[in-house]
Amino acid sequence: MNMTTAQALVKFLDNQYIKFDGVEEKFIDGIFTIFGHGIVVGLGQALDEDPGDLKVYQGRNEQGMAHTATAYSKQNNRRKIIACATSIGPGAANMITAAATATVNNIPLLMFPGDTFATRQPDPVLQQLEQPYNLSITTNDAFKPVCKYWDRVNRPEQLMSAMISAIRVLVDPVETGAVCIALPQDVQGEVFDFPEYFFSKRVHIVTRQRASREELENAFEVIKTKKKPLIICGGGVRYSEAGKELISFAEKFNIPIGETQAGKSSIPSSNKMNLGGIGVTGNISANLIAKEADLIIGIGTRFSDFTTASKSLFANPEVEFLTINVSKYHGSKLDANKIIGDAKLLLKELGELLQEDGYSSGYSNEIIEAKNRWKEEMIKLINYKYSDNFEPLIKARNENSIYEFNKITGGVITQTSAIGTIRKCLDKDAIIVGASGSLPGDLQRMWETDEKDSYHMEYGYSCMGYEIAATLGVKMAEPNKEAYTLLGDGSYLMLHSELITSLQERKKINVLLFDNCGFGCINNLQMSNGIGSLATEFRYRDYKSNKLDGNFIPIDFAKSAEGYGVKTYSVRTIEELEEALMDSKKQTISTLIDIKVLPKTMTDGYGAWWNVGIAGISNNELIKKAFNNKEANLKKAKKY
Repeated sequence: MNMTTAQALVKFLDNQYIKFDGVEEKFIDGIFTIFGHGIVVGLGQALDEDPGDLKVYQGRNEQGMAHTATAYSKQNNRRKIIACATSIGPGAANMITAAATATVNNIPLLMFPGDTFATRQPDPVLQQLEQPYNLSITTNDAFKPVCKYWDRVNRPEQLMSAMISAIRVLVDPVETGAVCIALPQDVQGEVFDFPEYFFSKRVHIVTRQRASREELENAFEVIKTKKKPLIICGGGVRYSEAGKELISFAEKFNIPIGETQAGKSSIPSSNKMNLGGIGVTGNISANLIAKEADLIIGIGTRFSDFTTASKSLFANPEVEFLTINVSKYHGSKLDANKIIGDAKLLLKELGELLQEDGYSSGYSNEIIEAKNRWKEEMIKLINYKYSDNFEPLIKARNENSIYEFNKITGGVITQTSAIGTIRKCLDKDAIIVGASGSLPGDLQRMWETDEKDSYHMEYGYSCMGYEIAATLGVKMAEPNKEAYTLLGDGSYLMLHSELITSLQERKKINVLLFDNCGFGCINNLQMSNGIGSLATEFRYRDYKSNKLDGNFIPIDFAKSAEGYGVKTYSVRTIEELEEALMDSKKQTISTLIDIKVLPKTMTDGYGAWWNVGIAGISNNELIKKAFNNKEANLKKAKKY
């Protein structure tokens, strides 16, 4: 078939399908793009002439549109994607952060950045990066460290092997992540006789990986000797759709479950075995049980430092680790006994062995007692008011900023009470999205839902700016449900451009903006380790001190978003927040609620430690104390 490279690419993309558990679906929904000179007359021409069934979406920021595509894929459990195409230079470079975000979280993201001329004859073209020591290097080489597959199509016939390899990686549960196919702008328009079979309908079958019998029997032998096992439910449970199997396994053998950010909403929050969030952003109940556990069963988890509290959470000297994971790399962490395979299959097979043996854990009342402790704490957090006496820890975080913020903004809402109010007002099947700041910790602890896959948190990369773009991706994946993002003012200021795209596509999203005048999470980390409040609060520069320690900068975010055409609200009390939430549900366009939230009113750490680099020498006594605390915790942490 005689056609250009770009035309062949479009035709190929339109014929890719995926089959999982016998269900066949179209794999690629369309292409997000911001046209520039490096892509518009090549790939752009092909999409204009014959896009097939591919939809063309217009982004506002290359990073933002790629976040939208990532979230769309995640909400579809990695079985549908939207590709992303950009011009060369800054357009391509803008996607690198999104590529890293997708790769860290094992989410398929297909990117086509335009590239410089393969012939090099017009060099240097507009936006070309030149390296005198290597003329083959372009901006797109920067994608290599953050992608699971990278290629550059320097000749039309290279497109075939490049795309076959790209799809192979994208549909692989183990290897999936960002894929970058760089397209030199001259090659996009070059003509070649492509073989007709390249455009045949391809159905990529994703199979559930089975484990070896030896691994299963070894896992059985490990579990049956343990009295206090604990399951950690990771993102792999979500992608395997193994929630029901996990609940059945846990109830049958009386094993409690702690959730990671990626695993949350794979199983109902109300289930009697579910302790909720675990680790640095975990709650009292999960962390208490974790400290005493003699076996940690990690299912589909990467064992990040937040999950393990920098390997210090599991304090039982006899503790062992068992993993169920499709990835040998992740399954081998913490020197674990491992079963490599699909969670849904393996929970059933392992359960059969344990049932034959009559196994049950040694827990009696510990699980319910731990859950009750967290219920009591939740009541306090939801009812936490500005007039209450602040806890000593919050005073240590600089209580004065609370009163100063109140004076400038009039806000009296605490962050934890806001979350409680939002949970009460939202529909039960609403989907929430988050990524960065103090909110992921508060939400992993406080957000309860029995709706499958309704908690969409990107915490592998914790990428500021993911939130609004991702909420659009979630809404595109699930148009019949309300989608909300909870984010801070810092993240909003960093990237909110796809809010415009939501209006363009008539996909209503809801932005719940927590304005506390700063990067509150990092301000807490900074001050709790003895450092002053340096460049983490949004303050005017005081030219007498020459520091950023003047008054808070008041920003009317509602007024700003109103100019885009968004329905907005500005709230300063819980009553106003309730009214805004209820009214926003009646709207048909995207909404934004500007919530003036008191600084320092988020949740505590609940017994989990996080290892951060603290100065080993300082004249500040508080920093010396923080360093000594770190050294003491390092001695307790496991070494792997």
